[in-house]
Amino acid sequence: MRLATCALGVVGVLAGSFLRTAPVHGATVPTFTKDVAPILYKNCAECHRATAMAPMSLLTYDDVRPWARAVKQKVAARQMPPWGADPTVARYSNDVSLKQADIDTIVAWVDGGAPQGNQSDLPPAPQFAEGWSIGKPDLIFKMQQPFTVPADGTVPYTYVTIPTNLKEDIWIRGVELKPTDRRVVHHIISTVVKGNGKPADPKPSLTKDPSRKEIGGGLGGLVPGRLYGLYEEGVARKIPAGADIILQMHYTTIGQPVTDQTEIGVVLSKEPPAKIRAEGGGAIPNLMFAIPPGDPNYAVTGQQKFDRDTYLSSMYPHMHVRGKDATYSIIYPDGREEVVLRVPKYDFNWQLSYKLAEPQFMPKGSTLKVVMHYDNSTGNRFNPDPTATVRWGDQTWEEMMLGYYGTIELPGSTATRTRPSGDRR
Repeated sequence: MRLATCALGVVGVLAGSFLRTAPVHGATVPTFTKDVAPILYKNCAECHRATAMAPMSLLTYDDVRPWARAVKQKVAARQMPPWGADPTVARYSNDVSLKQADIDTIVAWVDGGAPQGNQSDLPPAPQFAEGWSIGKPDLIFKMQQPFTVPADGTVPYTYVTIPTNLKEDIWIRGVELKPTDRRVVHHIISTVVKGNGKPADPKPSLTKDPSRKEIGGGLGGLVPGRLYGLYEEGVARKIPAGADIILQMHYTTIGQPVTDQTEIGVVLSKEPPAKIRAEGGGAIPNLMFAIPPGDPNYAVTGQQKFDRDTYLSSMYPHMHVRGKDATYSIIYPDGREEVVLRVPKYDFNWQLSYKLAEPQFMPKGSTLKVVMHYDNSTGNRFNPDPTATVRWGDQTWEEMMLGYYGTIELPGSTATRTRPSGDRR
């Protein structure tokens, strides 16, 4: 629902199927206008609206009525809205999962015949900037020329430079990467680099220019299921004057040629930030694993030690289709270990970022550890080849182990990374 949903769009029987359920007797049946619409507006409309990522709108009664049975099934199974974090570990500010009372309301509404209710009970529909999740951007940076994705074949990683042409530094409190057509974009990774005084080459490159000096990481990225929001209150990130943005574009073919010209929208901070967001500079990789054929539970570990006080604010685990689960934990200088995120059922199609409700203080000498498990067996229906030994690779049929994280801090020294390790548990 919010962050939603190809999963809800299970076409065929569900799409357009009208309810044949008899009204519930002896109980007050919820109505759409009074009871269901407020839930959908709060949790679903951000994606289920025109120009957003979901395949259908859920803003009006006429929109929702043909999908009522599918909505009931998906929310009752907690498949929608998509959310992967174990709720017993920590609280997250972007938790979009429904409360049980909301699920019960939707189920009772559908079982009661899905009545519309009185129009006077309908709350105002939420307002969104067309095509954007962060609201209307203050500035938009755009690829200088479109890129044509072919109908079939494998497209190598492509690097595109976007000049900002900024005359002075700016502070931003939100960013969103928006492709022309998400269907052909597997992922985007952004990097902010120092301008070299030369006009940026509008043509894409197959390699990243090593002479371009990175400035404090990137502006975030785009992955399947990713939705954007503004930074935490009082937090901002600087884009220096004259900087360029380099995008690593991973395109995938869909059987027809598609033209993409990705845009980057930013929302400016109206006041100097109280804290600085260290965005894009936190990734814990392990490139040295080899997942044996048929192994249903292969573990790969990575960790990073910090040489200054900092606050952990967000986590985003990244694997491909053999990814099974992920756990983040902090090992404090006294040896105590605390789990801060557990994703027990990783879903490649819903790669979510989990933002702690309260950033977790990590004193100098703390280590952030990430453990990810992989299922390379025949029991994994998404497994491209259970007979293969799987190693690090760019393409979806290969694998990655990346434990992205975000911190909120004041300027200081950079973290020192320990050597990543891989093991089988």
